[in-house]
Parts: sequence; C-alpha cells; structure tokens
Amino acid sequence: MKSQIKIKICEREYTLIADAQEEKLLRKAAYTLNEKIELKRKRLGIASTADLLAMTAFDILVESMGRAEEEAEAVAMLSGLNSLILSGLNTSGQENPEI
Repeated sequence: MKSQIKIKICEREYTLIADAQEEKLLRKAAYTLNEKIELKRKRLGIASTADLLAMTAFDILVESMGRAEEEAEAVAMLSGLNSLILSGLNTSGQENPEI
C-alpha cells in the first residue's frame, strides 16, 4: 500500500508517494544526498543551494557513468571467458551445456 512520506533535501521538505519498500530507498537516497551536499559545502565553501545541488548532481552522474562503464567491461570480460570455456569444452569432445 502506498502512502505519503515527507523527505527533506537541503532543508526543504518534499511530499512523495511510496510503498514501504520504496520509502526505505527514498529515505536512504535523501540522507545520502544531504550528506554529499554538506560535504561539498564544507570542502568548497559554496553557499548557494542551487550550486551545491548542481555540483552534487554532476558528481553523482559521473560516479554512475563510471560504474556503468565498469559493469560493461566486466560483462564483456565474462562473455570472453565464457567463450573460452565453451571452446575448451568443444575441443575436449564434451557437449555445450546451456548457459
């Protein structure tokens, strides 16, 4: 069942509708975002909330894109290893298992 929850980001409150499972994720995301914003405020001395939000959003996007690239490289590596394993099984006279 969905219910209204209140999330605070940069001292501003937002009302969202979420089920119990989503609520936990949303609250964790808001907490993490506020922590990142506060860290950036302290490190860079930025006072503007808009600037802090923009820089924090940029940092999060860069992190996300970096992880996506790493995941794509890992998938490609695993695919290559899978091909090598199947090739080795073929040369030893065994049938290809369904993978």
